[in-house]
Amino acid sequence: MKTFDYRTATGLADGLEPGAVFLAGGTNLVDLMKLGVATPDVLVDVNKLPMHEVTDLPGGGVRIGSGVRNSDLAADRRVRTAYPVLSQALLAGASGQLRNMATTGGNLLQRTRCRYFMDATMPCNKHRPGSGCPARDGDHRNLAILGGSAACIATHPSDMAVALVALGAVVQVDGPGGQRSIPVTDLYQLPGDTPERDTILDHGELITAVDLPEVPFATRSAYRKARDRASYAFAVGSVAAAVEVKDGLVSDVRLAFGAVAPKPWRALAAEAALRGQPATRENFQAAADAELGEARPLRDNAYKIDLVRNLTVSVLESLTGQVTR
Repeated sequence: MKTFDYRTATGLADGLEPGAVFLAGGTNLVDLMKLGVATPDVLVDVNKLPMHEVTDLPGGGVRIGSGVRNSDLAADRRVRTAYPVLSQALLAGASGQLRNMATTGGNLLQRTRCRYFMDATMPCNKHRPGSGCPARDGDHRNLAILGGSAACIATHPSDMAVALVALGAVVQVDGPGGQRSIPVTDLYQLPGDTPERDTILDHGELITAVDLPEVPFATRSAYRKARDRASYAFAVGSVAAAVEVKDGLVSDVRLAFGAVAPKPWRALAAEAALRGQPATRENFQAAADAELGEARPLRDNAYKIDLVRNLTVSVLESLTGQVTR
């Protein structure tokens, strides 16, 4: 591991110098430092900043401090009751030990687990722009079928972020340019020809909180994840869904897919295809197909199309009281 300086933050300005990065739980950053993929000059520990509470927002919804640990957030009564999809996504991610350390802000900013990115000796456009993307012709079984580019097909690994995208969450950011609010879905950028940038955050900007809007029908929501083993593992495909049905018709719905794109994928085409339609298996399948029609799988990951379609149908049938056959 490269030698670095360590400091405890007393304010946001502590993370402004070149080569400085913020440290919270460190569950991803420290691993990347051990592998030589991340090589910061200074770690600025933000754990003493006041960002550790879940509070009610005046107009409805809740504000989640970016320092709230994943285990605490999953167990929060308001989250379990009003946003079960988020609690389920958190509990589906990582091990209990990691959830006890990982923070809300850090979870959002974790980096891909693509094997080529995680190996500092390999060419990878994410850590050495212009060196290529060997995953396209190599090991890409768990990589992107949506939103990728010739430069990168890595997938975003967060379960929590998929639920937050479905719920329309907004991150609160503070930094050198002042405060700004960013919808979680807009926090991330697709790789295009600049895959080295995962998000739109500038140097020195810190996520201070995540705001969950009031979504009344989110009480009927769920997260469904497929993985290679039942114990702690990253998703090979996942779906976050919330749905409202009136008189047999889908009056509103929120859908997001995970492990299929370089960012948590809001399934807007699928949502549009479902609204106003009968809550039937056939319509659930058609909605998934409307979104997945843009998929561009490679040699070994086309299975994700069927996987995510089946996950979508399964979770929507469960939420609407349909019988899965």
